[in-house]
Amino acid sequence: MSLKNFTGYKCVACGKEYGIENFRYICGSCKNNLLLVMDINKIKKNFNRSVFSNNRNYSIWRYLDLLPIDTRDSLIPLQIGWTPLYKINSSDKKIGLKNLYIKDDGRNPSASFKDRAGAVALLNAIEQKSQIITGASTGNAASSMACLSASMGISPVIFLPKTAPVAKIAQLLVFGAKVFAVNGTYDDAFDLCLKATEKYGWYNRNTGYNSFTREGKKTCAFEIIEQLDWKAPDKVFVPVGDGNIISGIWKGFKDFFELGLIDRLPQLIAVQAEGSSAIADAVITGGDLKQVSAQTIADSISVDIPRDGLLAVKSIIESGGEAVKVSDDDILESIKDVARLSGVFGEPAGVTGYAGLKKMIGIGKIKPEDTIVVVITGNGLKDVASAQKAAGQPYHIEPSIDEFSEIYSKISKL
Repeated sequence: MSLKNFTGYKCVACGKEYGIENFRYICGSCKNNLLLVMDINKIKKNFNRSVFSNNRNYSIWRYLDLLPIDTRDSLIPLQIGWTPLYKINSSDKKIGLKNLYIKDDGRNPSASFKDRAGAVALLNAIEQKSQIITGASTGNAASSMACLSASMGISPVIFLPKTAPVAKIAQLLVFGAKVFAVNGTYDDAFDLCLKATEKYGWYNRNTGYNSFTREGKKTCAFEIIEQLDWKAPDKVFVPVGDGNIISGIWKGFKDFFELGLIDRLPQLIAVQAEGSSAIADAVITGGDLKQVSAQTIADSISVDIPRDGLLAVKSIIESGGEAVKVSDDDILESIKDVARLSGVFGEPAGVTGYAGLKKMIGIGKIKPEDTIVVVITGNGLKDVASAQKAAGQPYHIEPSIDEFSEIYSKISKL
């Protein structure tokens, strides 16, 4: 394994460093997660904004030199990344922001942000000639891996809690994954996946546990900077569960900053559901990460033990950011808000960042002139049942113009 632009791994907890020659998941000393270290000085010599000016590859592969991938001639053929960044022109006085942007990552192939992570991990597995790829998920990471693997003729082994939304399970089965619905939580599925990895020697794509996933997720930050014409936003609102998305996004911003492509860094605002708030609790209290008993409608960010929690907390603090907790009712309301404000349909976890933005506006922590990016991490069709809870039901009528007119005359005045 060469990964020519990377120097090795560094433990996020004890700081121990390892060479890049041998693939590894976790630190051999303290068993914590590892961070892949990019050779900034080497890349910086021949790397500037002009590298992108004539690059017509509008996907995560436009950033190949900044990714831990050696393969160049057999990349995943699906359109991954370069998702839209919509500027919201709102007359809603409750929002009152001049520079609000929605990053719609539900536009990825499997309708989830997780395709960024899965793409880099999958190519790493292929480069290592792994025969079987496995992963545990609340649904999105799994359906992503199944989708991307199918495009490469591979069938992964997937573990997920049996309570995962039906749409996500259907995706897995359609793409040909071998699916094991575990009678337990996401954390139970995660631990079982690790045991299977150890027993059978499979390649494990698990969030946090596999440092290559973070590298894929950092491409979202790269895109935001380019799409804002090489200007860093003031704040980026990110839904948080395991913590891997926010740590990846922070790594992306830092990579661009250290390469001299931007002159400042944004603040990261981590938004968690009140019923799954281990990372937010640690940031708010300044204490250690503590296991919670997660219960939230936002299944994609429902975790007892945040598997990339330590680095997530460090990333939030290093950015000068904050953590916000929101209720399930706030999240459901935000499904409607985001859809009616921007035309973007997000699942509960996907719109949690927006719920956090509303809360911070309400307590006076956002300036009207701030440039704000809210990352929507998953499409609403992933969880239609929750969308129906948020939006209500249609009016049921007979095929009668009189009945229609009677009801319409009432609702048109609302």
